[in-house]
Amino acid sequence: MSEDILLTDISDGVATLTFNRPRQMNALSVALRRRMLDAMTSLGKDDTVAVVILTGAGEKAFTAGVDLKEMETAPLTPEELGPDSPINRAFRVLGKPTIAAVNGFAITGGLELAINCDILVASTNARFADTHARVGIVPGWGMSQILPRLIGPVRARYMSYTGNFVDAATARNWGLVLDVLPPAELLPFCQKLGREIASCDRATLADVRLAIAGGLETTLREGLELEGRLSQAATQRLNRAGFAATREAVMSRGKEQSS
Repeated sequence: MSEDILLTDISDGVATLTFNRPRQMNALSVALRRRMLDAMTSLGKDDTVAVVILTGAGEKAFTAGVDLKEMETAPLTPEELGPDSPINRAFRVLGKPTIAAVNGFAITGGLELAINCDILVASTNARFADTHARVGIVPGWGMSQILPRLIGPVRARYMSYTGNFVDAATARNWGLVLDVLPPAELLPFCQKLGREIASCDRATLADVRLAIAGGLETTLREGLELEGRLSQAATQRLNRAGFAATREAVMSRGKEQSS
């Protein structure tokens, strides 16, 4: 029996999706993309899941992007590209924080997939590259818009114009990834981070995520207005007892982290 191309593990409110095609550098075949989209749709509806981690099997690749061998006979359709593509829509519909545990090469569509996540964490094996221009494909999952917002337009142009690889340490210096860890420590770190996020109030977490994402897509003024609307709605959800309980939980959390 063939190996499962997507592994799913759920623990303590954190779901880990692992692309399991290591011999193909975890390339995103049609079947794997479909499985990933189905899994994200299901996890979005699962109230026990607060955070989703994406990673690749093995230490060689997070994912090399779309399976180029398969593209020869099954190219991407126009419906699979752009702001309403299944990939981009899946992240919006999921509506929960996502972490990319980048364990190796994140190339082209693989890098696009990673930067659609809220937080990227890398192993020392990670390498990042946008090779769209080298393989004759224009990005369709957000590379040209998201990458400049993460690392600045000059660095984004460098990556997209040259196709050169950026190592994990440089990615951290550029603000692309939160941290860089030895391969064996990457997933435990991301799962611990996921549990910390999952321990927050779910409704407020969703609002904060929406405020940050919405603000990055618009002007400062419009972002502040969005934050204000979300803040007013959240305040109405809580009564004075709720605020007191929340403050106590925050203080307890602070004591735990300082001990």
